[in-house]
Amino acid sequence: MARYGGIDLGGTKIQAVVTDEDHEVLGSSRHPTPTSGGPPEVAAAMVAALQEAAEGAGVGTGGLTAVGVGSPGAVDDEAGTVTNAGNLPDWAGTFDLRAPLEAALDAPVGLSNDVNAATQAEFELGAAKPYRSLLGVFWGTGVGGGVVLDGKLWEGRGAAGEIGHMVVKRDGRKCPCGRIGCMEAYAGRGAMEIHARERADSGEKTVLFQLMKEKGKPRLASGIWAKALEHDDKLAHHLIDKAVEAIGVGVASALNLLDVEAVVIGGGLGLRLGEPYVERIREAMMPHLFADHHPPEVLLASLGDLGGAVGATLLAAERASLTAR
Repeated sequence: MARYGGIDLGGTKIQAVVTDEDHEVLGSSRHPTPTSGGPPEVAAAMVAALQEAAEGAGVGTGGLTAVGVGSPGAVDDEAGTVTNAGNLPDWAGTFDLRAPLEAALDAPVGLSNDVNAATQAEFELGAAKPYRSLLGVFWGTGVGGGVVLDGKLWEGRGAAGEIGHMVVKRDGRKCPCGRIGCMEAYAGRGAMEIHARERADSGEKTVLFQLMKEKGKPRLASGIWAKALEHDDKLAHHLIDKAVEAIGVGVASALNLLDVEAVVIGGGLGLRLGEPYVERIREAMMPHLFADHHPPEVLLASLGDLGGAVGATLLAAERASLTAR
């Protein structure tokens, strides 16, 4: 009986699952993403997370049929490498991720972009099952996108779906990617934290960093933003409002080009803020949507925090079939 491992590698967390052949979760684990040590340290943390998930599922990692990994950055499954994963520590170049994972886990490993994996999961198993075309928008450390057209994931030449780097303001704020005016410069949690620090350092009052200290977190995680909103923190409200506005503009622009049937909102912030903010994104996109008489469904991702990791197990199943040939 097949047992698949899935790892969702994010900027702040590593989520791992082990599923059966129907992709039902048997065991899961969540570890913080290392903030230093570069790719080798991140790879070691990924192994530890999956080993813990395998123990929870009652199988050793040697009993896994195959493993799938969803990673940020430019992913080359054929070469087994990840390049320029900007939201991960010291990952500016190319790193062979497959080799250390296969050596440690004793199973074949398939790689994909993290957002593509999560989009595929929502399409095959989650909120978008009724549809044939989909835009996945994952609002977290950055803002990632995935596209399904006519029932198939559209990857372009390898970089399709980068909705976070659609320009929403010409001559706007500098994005962590180095470019100007990207959606992610306003809506990515990493960029929002940089802006919040600048405002706090200039004397603006906020509870964001007090909450971060109280929670013992190295970054402004999604839960801290949600808690700050509950405290009616003015800076948190301002930055979240700007993020929603930017996402609305970017999503509408993508829809004007692709005209898909559904949009699924996920990611750490998207899931934490939930349906009220999905509705706000829906409202923010409408003034910019050409086909406003017939808008697509805008849905909250239904697979939750485990969606990316479960999507990676779909990739694991593909890898297992290729290895068996």
